[in-house]
Amino acid sequence: MATTSKHFAGTPVTCHSFNKARTEVAISPNNHEVEIYSQKGSDWELTATLKQHEQRVTSIDWAPVSNMIVTCGVDRNSYVWTREGNEWKPALVILRLNRAATCVKWSPKENKFAVGSGAKIICVCYYDEDHKWWASKHIKKPLRSTVLGIDWHPNNCLLAAACADFKSRIFSAYMKEIEEKPEGCSWGKKMPWGNLMGEYSNNAWAHSTSFSPSGDKLAWVSHDSTVSVFDTVGDKLHCIKLPELPFLSCLFFSEQSIIVAGHGCFPALLNFSDKLEFKQKLMPKSEAKTDSKAQGARKMFEGMDSRGTTSQVKALDTIHQNSITQISRYSEAGFATTGVDGKLVIWNTKAMSDVTFL
Repeated sequence: MATTSKHFAGTPVTCHSFNKARTEVAISPNNHEVEIYSQKGSDWELTATLKQHEQRVTSIDWAPVSNMIVTCGVDRNSYVWTREGNEWKPALVILRLNRAATCVKWSPKENKFAVGSGAKIICVCYYDEDHKWWASKHIKKPLRSTVLGIDWHPNNCLLAAACADFKSRIFSAYMKEIEEKPEGCSWGKKMPWGNLMGEYSNNAWAHSTSFSPSGDKLAWVSHDSTVSVFDTVGDKLHCIKLPELPFLSCLFFSEQSIIVAGHGCFPALLNFSDKLEFKQKLMPKSEAKTDSKAQGARKMFEGMDSRGTTSQVKALDTIHQNSITQISRYSEAGFATTGVDGKLVIWNTKAMSDVTFL
């Protein structure tokens, strides 16, 4: 399994996003800044630092066509960054939040973006041509806790939300102010603003969610180590609880393949056809020494806690040495992960001869 990695001096990487050409990446080193790196040969070079946020940045998304970057943070703010020459210029987004902004993502057409928050609110933001600023509309009901993850349907109008109130939901984010009325899809025909198109219960808070490429399926991961998929074709919810540490991020890599990752420090592959099946952990053969790594790590930390020791711990048998915070699409044949260990890892699926991606 071929992988490449960049280590950011041991600083945890909270979130990341690539430009369209994958020649640049924006990361947040777990503080109020966003760092832009450009690829130089086999390495990455720091070329810009965005410092408008006053508190920790929680999410970044880089629009592939418009080349704008949107960020959000614990300071309850969101900024849209536009490159002018060699400088990035910020524009404040009017969110009207009283709690932290937790996640952000551009819609497929890049005419709007959504921001999840700890205020039990999703802000859907658009550019107001009359006032020349970024305004927002709120989706509130029936949200009862923090929105931890969001994803857009390919039709540019439906929005999925993974929530800390033990629910995963799909809302209509159709905005008649800026777009034409959408046609019906497998999730429903009528899509008035804020309409609840689907709601699914979990046994723990949901961390992340992802639509399949067709938009007919929705996957999410929850804190009890469960991976769930709702398939509109069969109108059925499929769940599988795995004997691993909780997953924090998920990605529908293809119509039938799902990649998940989190506290276990490794990505894992699940396939979905008639049912949801766990396939395998994605680890280089040279590093995948044992299948009991997660249980061993759990025992090690439990022992350290009971003894009150702070001695150096043994390296894990994985590329990432701490929790994976985010998975993102890198190419048609690859994905990227970042983690608390400060690493950015790019995984090449074509080189995974022992893995079947459907």
